[in-house]
Amino acid sequence: MLDHLPADQLRWTCPPDALPFETTEDMAPLEGFVGQDAAIEALRFGIECAAPEQNVFVRGLTGTGRMSTVKKVLEEVAPACSIGRDHAYVHDFKAIDRPRLVALPAGGGRAFKRHVRELARFVREDLSKLLTGETIQTERHRIEEETEAEVQAITRPFEEDLRAAGLTMVQQTQGQAVQTAIVPLREGQPLNAETLAELRGAGQVTDGEIAAWTAARKEFAKRLGEVSRAVQDKRVESGKQMLLVIEETARDLLAQRTDPIRRVHDTAAVESFLDDLVEDVLENLGVEHPAGFDPTSMYDVNIVHEAERTDRSPVVVETTPSLVKLLGSVETGWTPQGPVRGDFRNISAGSLLRANGGFLVMEAQDLLTEPGAWRAVVRTLRTRQLEIVPQELAAPYLRATIKPEPIPVSFRVILIGDATTFHLLDRADPDFGDLFKILADFDHEISRSEGGVAMYGAVVARIAAQENLPAFDRTAVAALAEHGARIAARRDKLTARFSRIADIAREAAFLASRRDSGGRVLAEDVVETVQRTKARANLASRRFHSMIADGTIVIETQGRVTGQVNGLAVIKAGMLTYGFPARITATIAPGNAGIIDIEGSSALSGQIHTKGFHILGGLLRHLLHTDHALAFSASLAFEQSYGGIDGDSASGAEMCCLLSALTEIPLRQDVAITGAIDQHGRIQAIGGVNEKIEGFYDAAAALGMSGAGGVIIPEANAGDLMLRPDVVEACAEGRFHVWAVSTVQEALEVFTGVPAGELDENGDYPENSLLGIARTRAHVFWERSLTSPQAHSRTIGGGAEND
Repeated sequence: MLDHLPADQLRWTCPPDALPFETTEDMAPLEGFVGQDAAIEALRFGIECAAPEQNVFVRGLTGTGRMSTVKKVLEEVAPACSIGRDHAYVHDFKAIDRPRLVALPAGGGRAFKRHVRELARFVREDLSKLLTGETIQTERHRIEEETEAEVQAITRPFEEDLRAAGLTMVQQTQGQAVQTAIVPLREGQPLNAETLAELRGAGQVTDGEIAAWTAARKEFAKRLGEVSRAVQDKRVESGKQMLLVIEETARDLLAQRTDPIRRVHDTAAVESFLDDLVEDVLENLGVEHPAGFDPTSMYDVNIVHEAERTDRSPVVVETTPSLVKLLGSVETGWTPQGPVRGDFRNISAGSLLRANGGFLVMEAQDLLTEPGAWRAVVRTLRTRQLEIVPQELAAPYLRATIKPEPIPVSFRVILIGDATTFHLLDRADPDFGDLFKILADFDHEISRSEGGVAMYGAVVARIAAQENLPAFDRTAVAALAEHGARIAARRDKLTARFSRIADIAREAAFLASRRDSGGRVLAEDVVETVQRTKARANLASRRFHSMIADGTIVIETQGRVTGQVNGLAVIKAGMLTYGFPARITATIAPGNAGIIDIEGSSALSGQIHTKGFHILGGLLRHLLHTDHALAFSASLAFEQSYGGIDGDSASGAEMCCLLSALTEIPLRQDVAITGAIDQHGRIQAIGGVNEKIEGFYDAAAALGMSGAGGVIIPEANAGDLMLRPDVVEACAEGRFHVWAVSTVQEALEVFTGVPAGELDENGDYPENSLLGIARTRAHVFWERSLTSPQAHSRTIGGGAEND
């Protein structure tokens, strides 16, 4: 019979006397990083290497200090900034929907904005006054005099010919229009139609005179049109000359203001902007604009990003990486008629621009949950162009939005996530592997050695110093190390998820402050904190054990039953895990249906559980080693299980249950089993071994212990044990046991007390061994499953001959 594990192998204890300090006050707080040398090296390389596409994915479980480590490494390395520029947008007078980008050295943005605003004020307040000054007026009078002389030269011969013909020109008003008319001239006075009619009636003017005047007027009317056009041309030319004088004067005045700006901000973008601004000023000279419209409002600068005046690269930690927070936005207004397009003044930048020349740190899960954010980051990294208003932001009713000129950017992204997120991105996005070439893997475990325990002390010392907590006695540090071993649940390992240890330490300090502990946190405070933490999240576990106790859930912990075994499973409640027994039953009879998984047939089985179930058939063939096909119909079920199940840790229990049903040998109900199997019968390691053992212990305690029962676990998990002290005490007193097995045969012997048996040189099992009985029963089932009595007789006869 297999011996159970001794009590001293069920829990690792950290002797406080082995710690080289009395309290954490005697230790220097930890400076640096905890057990993540490989990850730190990869992270440093990603920060310091200047090669392209060396973005970093920091992979690890929460609580391993990923974010704090990234920040600290960035602070220590303090990489120099190679890009320190201000970025601003200005109006593009040629393409009003595409604001122009202006990039200037750090600090140049504000100076440029101030200079442009001074220029706008000059245009708005002073330019018009200077254009109506004495110099301009003198030039205007000169042009007017010259024009008037030229007009006289054109009109004088025409007027003299009119007078010689007895005609003259007069201005006549017809409605709103004023026209020039040619009328007769008598005694130096022009005659209008009414006066001419009166003179004719009085006989003072003859019809012949009137006819002569009419004929002459027709001839002179033709010349009048030519003269008028010539005069108009002269006056238009005069106006152009005057406008040219004003424009040249304005251009000279503007040049006096813009030339210093050009010298200070000597870039092509500034040069082009100022050229277009000057032309816009000249185009708007003398133009009447609608009320409330000021053309100089476009003479401004919108600084979207100011680089810090430092040699260090910027580090931006974006905690809410939405599309707008990353890219920036353009605010639009609304009117009763709908949306109003914004302009360059409404542009605001986001984290991608603030990180230019430096580093952008984000949680991968936060980034992936924001619609469009991941693609925006990938596109920006790939093209090195930041589009503040990408196409996907332009809703159908906002298609008239502006499109700011893209900004050239260069920054490095540090994504923080877990292994699941890493593999998801690697499979789903072909750009991921090309852009994120550096993986910094954070281990969630450290060595369970003197150095590892001392590191726990240094970490606790740092927490106590930073948060002004009372000193931790070395017994408390030892208790924290033991809890760290429990969380790790791996041979010779402590958890490196120090955020969980820190939470325990804080609550322990709180408990210590409520009692007289001499200003120290003791081991009992840590132990009570662990118990309180579990109690806050164990409602489901309490209800389960209550239903076991009142018989609602049927679990047997005494006696023996054929085709029934206690498997073990776990449930999670946040960061905590609880174990509980699961009753598995099996039935078997002759047939050809094979093994039926009721959970699988009910679509309640996960992929891993289904795989483990299919291994049963292969293992059964391997163990029985028959010379005929296995002919039976068997079914396996998790009783009173109404949700999905997954994992293969119950496959060992299923195998034992199936063989019990086949051999009709009952199994001990005071023993539970956990362990996965392979097709050769080896019992393989599983997770949650401590919780599973404790779950069955609690159930057995509620129903009554036999005093000889316990749990069978894989031998590979024996070094992972960190059982509760009360379970260890029960094992030490012989009231509970833990067996570590390497094969299913060893497990069967614990369950049944019957030797499993080994094949002899003839390939047979001992007659009274469990596998020998199973082989005989399988042969009987095969005989009963034959399709005809004749075949049955032949098989019996053939079998007798072979014997």
